Amino acid sequence: MCTSSKSLLDLIKYPILTEKTSRLIEQNQYSFAVDRKADKISIKSAVEALFDVQVVAVNTANQPLKKRRVGKFIGKKSRVKRAVVTLAPENSITFFENA
Repeated sequence: MCTSSKSLLDLIKYPILTEKTSRLIEQNQYSFAVDRKADKISIKSAVEALFDVQVVAVNTANQPLKKRRVGKFIGKKSRVKRAVVTLAPENSITFFENA
């Protein structure tokens, strides 16, 4: 479980909008970048509380560390945990439909 000191609203950082996630929205699946220490149960409760929907399933994936180069300097891109949330058929998140 995620630490209780974090608020449920702090778990979800931002929505992920790509071509693939746009196709997933048609299947009632929404993608979010979440805190790396968050687990599926806390992600589910955060989405249900924030958007007032019923979550059926949560799939998570840790993105690998990627190196980025700017000139001669090599840096690292921050790692992100991605959560794909499947909603009940009668629910939807209107934030994504306007995008």
